[in-house]
Amino acid sequence: MSIWWSLHLPREAASVPLARRLLLGTMETAGVDPEISYDLSVALSEACANAVEHGGGADGGGGDYRVTAYIDGDTCRIEVTDSGPGFPRRPTRPDRGDWAKAPQSRPTARQPAPAQAEHGRGLFLIEALTDRVRYRDRPGHGGVVVSFDKILKWREDSLTGV
Repeated sequence: MSIWWSLHLPREAASVPLARRLLLGTMETAGVDPEISYDLSVALSEACANAVEHGGGADGGGGDYRVTAYIDGDTCRIEVTDSGPGFPRRPTRPDRGDWAKAPQSRPTARQPAPAQAEHGRGLFLIEALTDRVRYRDRPGHGGVVVSFDKILKWREDSLTGV
């Protein structure tokens, strides 16, 4: 079975639960195990919240972001694409040549946020709740793509007949 959908959403907090509910409804209809659906919905919420908060133009305002979800066989892939400034660049080292000046594909800050912090846990949650995560800048377009995959488990009454 293959299912996919894509949304263009305004960078407003109210768009996050909309994307989450659409994903949960799709997973429920397809017959995905509720625990897997929940993990994916939390990861999606975190990625959308990051796009809303950080995914605008240089002035920090305006813009939309895109959410695309694919179910292909036993895997779900979700991509959240924004138009923000991208991830910070790695510091260059003179002995590494020009390739070190290229944009990095992962955020530089890899330390978890303190327990009392209100921000800074989103990417860690996405990594903890999914099977594979990729971060990349969109050279020439601006913005970031956060993409994550999760192997699906199915309910007995699922559309897959498993």
